[in-house]
Amino acid sequence: MKRIGILGDIGSGKSYVSKSFKYPVFNADKEVGELYKKDKKIYLKLKKVLPNYIKNFPINKDEISNAILGKKQNLKKIIKIVHKEVRKKLNLFLKKNRKKKFIILDIPLLLENKIYKKGDILIFVQSNPIEISKRLRKRKNFNKKLFYKFKNIQLSLDYKKKKSNYTIKNDFNHRTIKKYVNNILKEINK
Repeated sequence: MKRIGILGDIGSGKSYVSKSFKYPVFNADKEVGELYKKDKKIYLKLKKVLPNYIKNFPINKDEISNAILGKKQNLKKIIKIVHKEVRKKLNLFLKKNRKKKFIILDIPLLLENKIYKKGDILIFVQSNPIEISKRLRKRKNFNKKLFYKFKNIQLSLDYKKKKSNYTIKNDFNHRTIKKYVNNILKEINK
């Protein structure tokens, strides 16, 4: 099994690119959303460390957002609790898909949390910042302050691009992405 990690800016189209490979995808953001909806243990742990913010189960994303914006150290508290569970889900995903030719890792903090391994194939999704900004503003519940909080815990885009084996220039056109993906898979399969 070869691991392909997808890197890029928030809103650059990493999840779309990930799905375009047509191999099993581990989407960390989706897993976090599932934990907030279904995992009572996560709720109880977050409620314990953030009693002024976390009130309801399933966890309301607005409560998480308010906690992150409320105090600087709250994001670290959330990450400490949630990322441990996401890693467990990742390990189950890897076990389940160990016989697949490729698996795709759509994990925003792949490098930051040292989840990648030597030998992983890293692909940087590069998109026009103006286009990203337009797309982000269309997202339901987009919050500029929250966006910058998340951006501040990420490594620079230049660093991510340098670490990557390939770059996909995302113009948000299905044909372009398909062409890049096919070319990368041909190259990897050589």
